Amino acid sequence: MLFNFLKYIQPTNYFALYNNQGQSVCPVIETLPNSILQQLVPDTTYISEQAKQYDLSWQAIQKGYIGNAPCYTQTKALPLTDEYVFIRKYFNPLWATYILCIRVLSFKNPYKEIRAWYKSRGVQRSAYLKHPITVKQWDNFESPLLKAQPKVSVVIPTLNRYEYLKDVMHDLEQQDYTNFEVIVVDQSEPFQEEFYAKFKLDINLIHQEEKALWLARNTAVKQSKGDLLLLFDDDSRIDIDWISNHVKCLDFFNAEVSSGVSISVVGAEVPENYAFFRRSDQIDTGNVLIKKEVFKSIGLFDRQFEKQRMGDGEFGLRAHIHGMLNVSNPYAKRLHLKVGTGGLRQMGSWDGFRPKKWFGPRPVPSVVYLYRNYFGNHRTRLALLKTVPPSIMPYRYKANKKLMLLGGIVSVVILPLIMIQVLKSWTLASKKLKQGALIDKL
Repeated sequence: MLFNFLKYIQPTNYFALYNNQGQSVCPVIETLPNSILQQLVPDTTYISEQAKQYDLSWQAIQKGYIGNAPCYTQTKALPLTDEYVFIRKYFNPLWATYILCIRVLSFKNPYKEIRAWYKSRGVQRSAYLKHPITVKQWDNFESPLLKAQPKVSVVIPTLNRYEYLKDVMHDLEQQDYTNFEVIVVDQSEPFQEEFYAKFKLDINLIHQEEKALWLARNTAVKQSKGDLLLLFDDDSRIDIDWISNHVKCLDFFNAEVSSGVSISVVGAEVPENYAFFRRSDQIDTGNVLIKKEVFKSIGLFDRQFEKQRMGDGEFGLRAHIHGMLNVSNPYAKRLHLKVGTGGLRQMGSWDGFRPKKWFGPRPVPSVVYLYRNYFGNHRTRLALLKTVPPSIMPYRYKANKKLMLLGGIVSVVILPLIMIQVLKSWTLASKKLKQGALIDKL
């Protein structure tokens, strides 16, 4: 990370890890073309010249720079004041106080910390995401790949959601891209084979008796005929150019992954950065197009996440570390209904951080397994410190900042219970780590 303090509020972000070539995603600012530099805003508030350069590099990657400029392979330590300036500029100012508390309680020099925090108090939060880097060529780009119409395999695992799957299939019937198959892995009870006869689609129907999401996706990938795998959810709605925009994105950026944005009807607010192209720091297997060669190179989904959460997060991290370009694609969006029945909901997992039982693990063990496996124990503790207290409030209140703050306060009152839940999750994650990844090859 360019700024060390990012580890406190984004301890498990993809971009915190270098790829297997030893490179970050943050461009060396002196190597960027003038057309990009002109869209960045220098900041003289920083004390050090190095921090000023790092700030511009941060702006570039967050505002949507996707290019071939050399990236940082190592970073230098910055003055404390510059670290606090950065946090106040790009995040809610309360995070600066949060970091101050953590560092003082971690036996950092309280005088130096408080002094640096105080000196940064006048920094105003930036609205930089309102001015993303423009991609002027997209509208007029005539994609050779799109013209070639490669076979696309749309992968849909489903479990007791025929009511919603009907609309999904109708949306696929309306697509302006025609060379695709639909692989449905149906785990429903009762299984309704006749349901699929009504749709004018090339459907490869797989009846899977075991209720297992990652097994379903792995099975579909193995049976796919296409060179491009488009992973989709059974409770989503899409526009007619959904497939086309995914394929075009791969071609335009020469990317391995096109991550469509998901607009949820419940949960957190839609992030500002969903509105423009950028390097994606996530893979959502409800809306993502992946070249089959990626699976051949890094393997299938890790079945350690079966009936739990963040299997797509692990796959995305693995792809990132192997140097795969993953682009967040605002034109390939879906409306995610997040219905309360069927799917993972029926398997007992709505949210990775909110157990349904008082003494259930918090978060689900697969989350801790993922964090510890890639980021180590220290970063995992920082992640739990940030994410567990807000998880006290139900998922549907995730967009309400006041209620989430209340959740943090309540978590202090019930701290002994939370500690038991976290310890249980940590112990179960240790068992997963000892067993190792369960990743098949394609």
